[in-house]
Amino acid sequence: MIRVAHLTVALLLAGVPALSAAPTQTIAAAVADPTRPAADRERDAARKPADMLAFAGVKPGMVVIDVLPGGGYFTRLFSTAVGPTGKVIGYVPDEMYAGRPKSLDAVQALAADPAHANVQALHDPALAPGPANVADVVWTSQNYHDLHNIAGLDMVAFNKALYRALRPGGVYIVLDHAAAAGTGVADTNTLHRIDPAAVRKEVEAAGFKFDGDSKLLANPADPHSAKVFDPAIRGHTDQFVLRFRKPGRT
Repeated sequence: MIRVAHLTVALLLAGVPALSAAPTQTIAAAVADPTRPAADRERDAARKPADMLAFAGVKPGMVVIDVLPGGGYFTRLFSTAVGPTGKVIGYVPDEMYAGRPKSLDAVQALAADPAHANVQALHDPALAPGPANVADVVWTSQNYHDLHNIAGLDMVAFNKALYRALRPGGVYIVLDHAAAAGTGVADTNTLHRIDPAAVRKEVEAAGFKFDGDSKLLANPADPHSAKVFDPAIRGHTDQFVLRFRKPGRT
């Protein structure tokens, strides 16, 4: 993945060594940005964006790859948080983009906005080789399970492609709707959920080291038996947030 020449150049030019600590004020300013859409701000209480960006360690000057960015909720936040010296890549595998070309509309609109000139939309084959050691953070939220619905996609190989893209010491964050323990990947297409243990097994098999989790989006009252779009649970699903790190130092 992430193979096109112009993107290689953009990433290499944008990448700078990560700072030592996530700047709370920078993240707070990104969340408080008055130009954020009202619909995004209305979701903040449920999505806890400041805590999520802090958990990921997002800092000015970083390169962030936002895998399956959806409506761009986090893409916009990343763009403001990494600032003009950083870069945000909204990425959708070709295997999904071919049937849903609108999946990058939000990112393309951001990229066209001078205030978010550090954003780039990209679609590429899921396993296409790309430049190594160029990103500081790889992020995917509420969509890792969808990758399992790409026919024939080897998820360990896909995670290895992300591993390659990250700099040593970089982090990979997976935030998704939790399935019942022990169900593995059985509910990725039916309920749009995945067992966090299955995610951890796949990501660690790609070479990543587990680096912690966050319970801030957990909801133990969720029975894990309803589709995430069911009005009875939508917006209140039990969600897990896992952080993995590529061994080494930046």
